[in-house]
Amino acid sequence: MAIIKAFRGYRPQKQYVDKVASRPYDVLNSDEAREEVKGNPYSFLHVVKPEVDLPKDIDLHSDVVYSKAKENLRKLISEGMFVQDEEEHLYIYAQTMWDKTQYGIVACAAVEDYMNNVIKKHELTRPDKEEDRMNHIRVSNFNAEPVFFAYPDHKELKEITTKVAGGKPEYDFKTPDGVGHRLWLISDKKTIRRIEEIFRDDIPATYVADGHHRTAAAALVGNERRKNNPAHTGKEEYNFFLAVHFPAGELTIIDYNRLVTDLNGHTVPEFIDKLKENFVIEEKGKEIYKPSSLHNFSMYLSGIWYSLTAKKGTYNDNDPIACLDVNVLSETVLGPVLNITDLRKSTRIDFVGGIRGLGELKKRVDSGEMAAAFALYPVSMKQLMDIADTGNIMPPKTTWFEPKLRSGLVIHELE
Repeated sequence: MAIIKAFRGYRPQKQYVDKVASRPYDVLNSDEAREEVKGNPYSFLHVVKPEVDLPKDIDLHSDVVYSKAKENLRKLISEGMFVQDEEEHLYIYAQTMWDKTQYGIVACAAVEDYMNNVIKKHELTRPDKEEDRMNHIRVSNFNAEPVFFAYPDHKELKEITTKVAGGKPEYDFKTPDGVGHRLWLISDKKTIRRIEEIFRDDIPATYVADGHHRTAAAALVGNERRKNNPAHTGKEEYNFFLAVHFPAGELTIIDYNRLVTDLNGHTVPEFIDKLKENFVIEEKGKEIYKPSSLHNFSMYLSGIWYSLTAKKGTYNDNDPIACLDVNVLSETVLGPVLNITDLRKSTRIDFVGGIRGLGELKKRVDSGEMAAAFALYPVSMKQLMDIADTGNIMPPKTTWFEPKLRSGLVIHELE
């Protein structure tokens, strides 16, 4: 069963929260971050992407970058921008996007749950990206950004969350992308203990929805400190890391689409003939076509949109991996037709989150940068949880969650 724990969070003062809250470190590059922090010394990007305050040619993995993160965070605390709560709390974090609200429980997750696979994963991580975030945590001594977890829907947790969210929030603001953000503190010790009990007794596992590298880094640093502390008791703060836990039924996964640079030597007619072996193809014209269901794809090629419906035998709905459309596309098109076999390393493929819209696919093909685009129907939370439960791993770039968590609303110190 899952362990969560209340903690004494550091939070920005209310009047500055909309200036502090930032996008996560991994959704924008260094140049975009530099542009975003202009005129805003309070942005939490100064902590999670500290290169914004260093020369442009700086090595992003150098010691000076991590030291700058620590310096910037300590400055926010010393100047009173961030204040630590006097008591341990849980928090409710609500996000509203597209007229839909999701309510997450902000709590510390347990390092041991990650090590014992109670916290379930569905993606592989890269050691270099893990090490980057580990160094950020080691030097700053904080979990500066929360990870994004899901848990199976639970009636009583829903009732508690609804009751808390019926009160006045501590924070209530909108970000430039139009997403609403609200945060409530749970101070009542009885309520805190009950939430912790429900996770311990009723929630068999939690699931990494977004932030696999941050999750791995936080857990590995905690485990590192356990091993290096001869007086370790299991109660130290480094045994826990910052997470926002959302009920699975409230989460939205949107499409994660593919673009390819070339047709592997095939002409357009030859390429379409190859696809007919595994798909029923319908020409849709120049208007954007969006996939209508699982196993239906849209393709944009030479100024025309197509509907591609996978034929029976190209997928297995009883297999958690073989039923995934990203797998169907790889097994029938990317590999055998285009000779793109390693999605992590190939320079002939790119990935675009559905938040950018299918117009972004059209734009990049029309520009000549890409030869063709494929749009996929979104993966469901059930598919994600089935894969994690069976110990399987999704192919790269399969899920895109929106809205993203804002960084800097609550942070967790390891000591």
